[in-house]
Amino acid sequence: MSENLLEVNNLKKYFKTSGGMLHAVDDVSFVIPAGKTMGVVGESGCGKSTLGRTLLQLYQPTAGEIRFRGENIANLSKKEFHKVRPKMQMIFQDPYSSLNGRMTVQQLIAEPLIVNKVCRNKKEIEDRVNKMMDTVGLASRLAMSYPHELDGGRRQRIGVARALILEPEFVVCDEPVSALDVSIQAQILNLLMDLQEQMGLTYMFITHDLSVVKHISDEIMVMYLGKCVEKAPAEEIFRNPVHPYTRALLAAIPIPSVESCHKRRTLLQGEVTNPINPKPGCRFAARCQYATDACRQGEIPLKEVSPGHFAACIHMEK
Repeated sequence: MSENLLEVNNLKKYFKTSGGMLHAVDDVSFVIPAGKTMGVVGESGCGKSTLGRTLLQLYQPTAGEIRFRGENIANLSKKEFHKVRPKMQMIFQDPYSSLNGRMTVQQLIAEPLIVNKVCRNKKEIEDRVNKMMDTVGLASRLAMSYPHELDGGRRQRIGVARALILEPEFVVCDEPVSALDVSIQAQILNLLMDLQEQMGLTYMFITHDLSVVKHISDEIMVMYLGKCVEKAPAEEIFRNPVHPYTRALLAAIPIPSVESCHKRRTLLQGEVTNPINPKPGCRFAARCQYATDACRQGEIPLKEVSPGHFAACIHMEK
């Protein structure tokens, strides 16, 4: 059994606004074994990207623990975290806005090596960049090209190369294929899975598309307004979704068949709960057809439905 590379306990990230505290990530806990992929899904605004950025100290946690190889890195200073940074990297959603348009492909991929001073000379930098370009499927003839001269797929391969050039152990993939065409999405997903196997990488794969996360994830965590509402092995989530929100997400996956046009879908109604100073209780209650007063009286903890399958709902049998 793989050891846990990352262990997160009761992580919170709040933002101060004029109306109060916005609970972007609220009391989230999970573990990711080494070499595995945790898929994080949910609607826009559910806190999944904030979660990923908080793990990498792009946002300072409000409370909770982030244990990387057993060490709590949640409260490290910027100087202390600089030693951990090469082992924890991120692939961003938009491959164009995340790249400096004034730098060539070669310069963009070399930048992390130069910033972290891991190479002794220019020849070593050039060799590592050329090797990484070959690894991610970028032709050597593109080394002196600029981002605006390339298509979305090649730009994202640059993003992947930048994230992996320092040989990290953990990579947050923040919706890395959502801005790409469907055919290119498949290429990037296959590349990420191949690289995981070759380099022994551990991923957190963030997306709003359940059909995408199914193929790459070992375990899936469903988030709603900062809370984890369901967590289970990938196959179990698709075979036996328990939380009403998870079932609604699954029902929204397009099925390419004529028969599916007549299939009855789960439609969510009601207003999304305000994430600023939220009241106690299930945050999905305002949109849930099964909600009762009991759902609004206090926090709904995650309960184990079956081995490894957890859900935060008091009406799971429905």
